[in-house]
Amino acid sequence: MTLMAVILLRGMVKTDKDICDTLHMLRLNRKNHCVLVTESQKGMIQKVRNWITWGEVTDETLKNMIGKRGRYAANKKVNSDDVDKIFDQVKNKKSKEWEIKPVFRLTPPSKGFRKSIRKSYPKGELGYRGDKINDLLKKMI
Repeated sequence: MTLMAVILLRGMVKTDKDICDTLHMLRLNRKNHCVLVTESQKGMIQKVRNWITWGEVTDETLKNMIGKRGRYAANKKVNSDDVDKIFDQVKNKKSKEWEIKPVFRLTPPSKGFRKSIRKSYPKGELGYRGDKINDLLKKMI
């Protein structure tokens, strides 16, 4: 099971209702929010590809994101002792059985985005990045 990180980069003002509904189903309600999805949600990702960026997340980046940006249901930070336990839950179980919230609230990237946000990845920021999503996540954590 390959986990992919999906980050919302554009706002939803003046956006079609079906796009907004798909983003809400993915739990992407604000800019710079990140969720982890599997291959089974690829159709939803393709539908909103002009608002998001996504790619395969590595274990090291995932542990770092859980440790620094993970929140329990009561909006408390994840203890450093529990990071490995929660990491195993995320890698092996479905999202309904996690102890943490499924959304990671990230900051804007340090030193900003490289180029225009509205263009697709090689020239801009939107779209599929593959392993390069880890570089963006490290800047946003």
